[in-house]
Amino acid sequence: MLLYLDNCCFNRPFDDQSQLRISLETQAKLFIQQEIVSGRFLLLWSYVLEYENSKNPFETHRYSILGWKDVAVKSIVESDDIISFGEKLMERGVKLYDALHVSCAFAGGCDVFLTVDKLLLNKRIDEIRVCNPIDFVRDLED
Repeated sequence: MLLYLDNCCFNRPFDDQSQLRISLETQAKLFIQQEIVSGRFLLLWSYVLEYENSKNPFETHRYSILGWKDVAVKSIVESDDIISFGEKLMERGVKLYDALHVSCAFAGGCDVFLTVDKLLLNKRIDEIRVCNPIDFVRDLED
């Protein structure tokens, strides 16, 4: 199964863990990453992840996340199709970077797009399964 984790998902372990929801999302995300390393799941990287991560003001966070580029089975580069689909998502109310992340995941053939962004999770995106890490792990049990 090919997965795409957006930037907010990669950054979740660096957020305030005193909130239960954030702590649970972190644990689910770390479990998913462990399963990627073990080979159970595959990871897709993108130029959007690279760009957005480069803007992270925390050097240790930036390098920690960038290391996942080497784990990914492939990396998506910008294309007219990605931009076009991203624009269509923006017309549906999806923010710019979120739209480009989703578009990259879709273009890369991902099975699941993982995010902790509540606004994005509440958007209707039929082209790809958009899921919170907690829900993804819970669905593995079914």
